[in-house]
Amino acid sequence: MVDGDDVLDVAAQWLAEGHKTALGTVVKTWGSSPRPTGSQLVVRDDGRFAGSVSGGCVEGAVIGEALAAIADGRTRNLEFGVSDEQAWAVGLACGGRIAIFVEPTPETLRVLNEARHDGRAMVRAVDLGNGEERLVDPASNASPLGTAAATAARADRSATVEIEGRSWFLSVHNPPLDLVIVGAAHIAQLLAEMARLAGYGVRVIDPRTSFATPERFPGTALSHDWPDEALTKAPLGPRSALVALTHDPKVDDPALAAALKSRCFYVGALGSKKNQAARLVRLKQQGFDDNELARIHGPVGLDIGAKSPAEIAISILAEITSVLRQPRL
Repeated sequence: MVDGDDVLDVAAQWLAEGHKTALGTVVKTWGSSPRPTGSQLVVRDDGRFAGSVSGGCVEGAVIGEALAAIADGRTRNLEFGVSDEQAWAVGLACGGRIAIFVEPTPETLRVLNEARHDGRAMVRAVDLGNGEERLVDPASNASPLGTAAATAARADRSATVEIEGRSWFLSVHNPPLDLVIVGAAHIAQLLAEMARLAGYGVRVIDPRTSFATPERFPGTALSHDWPDEALTKAPLGPRSALVALTHDPKVDDPALAAALKSRCFYVGALGSKKNQAARLVRLKQQGFDDNELARIHGPVGLDIGAKSPAEIAISILAEITSVLRQPRL
């Protein structure tokens, strides 16, 4: 199954091959719908499709409407009720309703894909009434639509909003999440694997060349620079998390200092409460105040009684997820 942003790559490929295509997008859900808002399906003119909007419940009907949209160039607003029997078939406890917007593949697809592949956040806004579309940079548009797009991008959640009497669906396309692990310990190996499964791009920084090896971290970006040097070359951003795991102040402290100076959403450090207290003293001597130091999660990870390296990795990723999805006000 092709899902999410991959659908847009498939659409671009099919268009390049000379096909006509249409997109179906889940723009609103009620109850226990099979697929979340923003889920997409692309259909080409010979009936082939990729992606999913319902887990199989209503794909046939959406494909038919998409083929009609290819033929007449019109958009369509569809609404389906998902029965309890259908919901059970796709793994839900009860039924719900989904609204799906069907449109010929938009002219902005090329520009949108370029932004995504460049790692730039972009929100595609489409008027569900007349099909008008706009690409909005959530960081630099001060209009009411731009403000709504920025809010959706921060929440990492596509949504339908009402603005000046018009219903706009805001499709959020954020850069991938980024996890920086400082220290190529055994926990780091497990955390890297788990984080990739959760959708993170993972990079490991450790000046000890015998620790950070391709054999121990297959498919992971590795750096043997000191952390401050590595993070100068590839800075942390608002979708970055950093976890320091070495227990060595000369390695961990420069990484934590760089993280505290950045806009990354999570900073964590392995160690006991005693180690954490000593760490805060050292960083305070470098000029960081109490509010800045409060960003460091230490001892790192949710307190779930973790003992083994795998359990500790689980607790760390769980805490990162909690901070990302349930930010403190």
